[in-house]
Order: sequence, then structure tokens, then C-alpha cells
Amino acid sequence: MLVIVLLISFGLIGIALYFANSMSLEMRAADNRTSGLASDQIIEGAARYVNSMLQIYATNGAVPDISQYGAEAVPVGSDKVPEANGRFWLIGRDPNGSATASEPYFGLVDEASKLDLNAPWLTSDIISSNLPRMTFDLADAIMDWRDTNGTGTSLNYSQLGYLAKHAPFETVGELRLLYGATRDTLVGEDINQNGVLDANENKSGLTDPGLFDCFTVYSRQPNAHSDGTALTNVNDQASLRSLLELRLGTSRAQTIMQSLFGGIPPGGGGPGGGGQQPVPVFGSLLQFYLAANQTAAMTADEFAQIYNDITTTNAAFTIGRVNINTAPAVVLASLPGMDLNTAQQLVNYRRSNPASLTSIAWIVDALGSSSAPLQSLAQGDYITTHSYQFTADIAAVGPFGRGYRRVRFVFDISEGTPKIIYRQDLSRLGWALGRQTRDTWIAKSTP
Repeated sequence: MLVIVLLISFGLIGIALYFANSMSLEMRAADNRTSGLASDQIIEGAARYVNSMLQIYATNGAVPDISQYGAEAVPVGSDKVPEANGRFWLIGRDPNGSATASEPYFGLVDEASKLDLNAPWLTSDIISSNLPRMTFDLADAIMDWRDTNGTGTSLNYSQLGYLAKHAPFETVGELRLLYGATRDTLVGEDINQNGVLDANENKSGLTDPGLFDCFTVYSRQPNAHSDGTALTNVNDQASLRSLLELRLGTSRAQTIMQSLFGGIPPGGGGPGGGGQQPVPVFGSLLQFYLAANQTAAMTADEFAQIYNDITTTNAAFTIGRVNINTAPAVVLASLPGMDLNTAQQLVNYRRSNPASLTSIAWIVDALGSSSAPLQSLAQGDYITTHSYQFTADIAAVGPFGRGYRRVRFVFDISEGTPKIIYRQDLSRLGWALGRQTRDTWIAKSTP
């Protein structure tokens, strides 16, 4: 009887322990699900935070400074129990950073710091020159994919189950469909796409981001202020004179206008005009500044006073301008006439002279007005210091460091009010906040 009682007792104890362990696991699973839901809501709140911040600081194409907003371990919750707070991070890219960085950079990503796949001036020769892992075959495939005139190579994708698009790119992700595009080509060794090499990714010892970090389809710049008022076209003499008089004074405006246009009256000199001398037509603001600098000694400070108010086109939007204040060296090197050495020279200059980056005029001081790369850049409308689209790559954890989630948003403010135009869940790529963040914010929050 004693043996039977003992067997029954041990059986009941085993059953009790089994159910207790099951309930413990279920409790942890429920807690993780709750933390995941909390992280989802933290990301939604972070997106609203970014939207509000852009509305305040990113007016008229200004790129918000990292000191103006929170981007790292921003708490969401009660101050009474700090470890129970959820937190979010904005995973960014440091345009002046080291190629051997081991921890992520936190901040917004300026989409104008990349090459727009739909830019009218982008050619296969340009993108195959200095971009990492780019091949001539992939460069040709990019041109063929977006070609709308049937003048490309017309690559046949039917064996893959689809046809070439022959229309503008809608997302950078479309690159995955092209011949010559592989995972190594598009993301390099940065498998979780956080801009640095984590311990499990480090093969070569250098961060090689691949092509996803170099391309965008969001770099539309409006030719109007945020309140809807049009910019002044520098090719409209009457409007330009009025702006110069307003900002620089009547005497200085007269000197600049005389040096640029001589005695040519507004509308004169061209077809249907009454003058004999041809009227200069500026195709880019850099070309305009070089002419004013050489003929009227317009200074960079004077140009900065009108830069935010001028344009060279009457089109509603301009696509494909690269922000020289934020673009990394590999993107700058892909601009017409540029190479890696010249691009690094620009990066070094802007790192040493942050107060001079008020307009595109600083590039003249950095390269010299007679340099061949500068003259090439002046021939087209390639560069800017304004940006209207930003990526917020938001990663979040719930209370006590649980429930990791990550969602990438693209915000567009080209029509005045910020709006989300792209959203992608990247939680599947795994932890992207680096070891230091895990040690600092996650481990110590574990109850």
C-alpha cells in the first residue's frame, strides 16, 4: 500500500510540476506577446513623433539637425519605473562616418543623399563607375527596366515569370527583379541593413552596404515654398532684380544684374526680343552662382541670402538632385565629373566647415571655381542642399527590453504637410541596434 501511495503521490507531483511549468511558459509567451504589441504601438507613436518633428524643423527643404530631435533610446512610458519604459531608436547612416564603425548611427536618413533611380540624368556609365558592387550588366539592366521609349536592350524576363517594367521605379526593392542583382550586390555584408557590420556579418572587415544604401526613388523637390508661393526663376530678369534688391539692396542688385545681363532689357536679346546680345540662360543654380561670382564677385554669403528663394525651372517639381551636405562619398563620386578622391575632398571639407554649408556655394570653395569636376557639375541640375523626403527606420522594444520590432517609414514633405509614402516591416532581419545598445538598455532592464 505504501508503494502504491508513493507512486500515486509522485505521479500527482509530476503532473502538478508539468502544468506549473506549462503555465510558466504560457505566462512568458503572453508577456512576450504583450511586449510585442507594446513595441508595435511604440513604433506608431514614434512615427507620429517624426511626423510632428518634420513639420516643425524641415520646412522649405531644411534637413533637421540631430540635436533637434531624439533618435536614440527615446523612452515611452512612466518616469516612475524607468526600466519598464518602452524605447525606440531611429537607425540612420552617418554621411561622414568611418567604414569600420561597429555600432549603428542613429538619426533620420536623407533620401536626397542618394542617387534617384528615376533621375533623368542618370546613365549606366554614371552608376557603373564608383558605386560598390555595381556591375556593367546591372547598370544596363537598370536603364532597360525604366526605359519607356523602347530604346533599351529589352532584356527578356519571361523565363522568370514576368516582363520588364519599362516604366519608372516605384521602390528601390524592384532592383531585386533585375538581371545581375543578388543579395550580395544589393545589401553587401550588411545582412540586417543597419549600416554597420555586426559580429556575425564581419567577413572583409569593412562595411560594404551594397546598392540599397546608394539608391532612392524619393528625391522630389518642389519649386515652391511650403506656403505655396513660387520660387524666383533666375532666368526671369524682372523677378530676379526684385529679389536681389530686397535681400542685397538696390546698388548691389544693379551691379549683379549689369554684370550678368549687361544692358539687355528683360525679355530682350532672345527670340522675339529687341536686343542683339543673347540672353544667358542658366540651367542650374551652380551655373548661376559661378557666373555671378566671376562677373560680379558675388560672395557665398550673398548667394546664401537668396538661395532658398531661387530656381532655374518653372516645373512644379525637380527629380534627382543630390544633397551635397548629406550624401556619402560613394554617392558624390557618382555625380557627373566626380571621382572618389574628389568626393572625399568634399566630405572632408564639410566636416571641417559645418557653418559654411548654407547653400551649394561651399562646393566652389572646396574644389576651386576652375576645377574640372565643378565645371561638369555646373552643366546640369544635379545638386542641392535641400531635402524633402526622409527615412525613419524605427526600431523599438517594449517594457523590460522585450518585444523587439522594426519598421521603416519614408516621409514626404514636398507638398507642405508631412505624409508617409512608404512603410516596410523589417523585424524579420533580426536585432539591428548593435551590441552596445543591448548591453546598455536591454540587459539592465531585464527584471
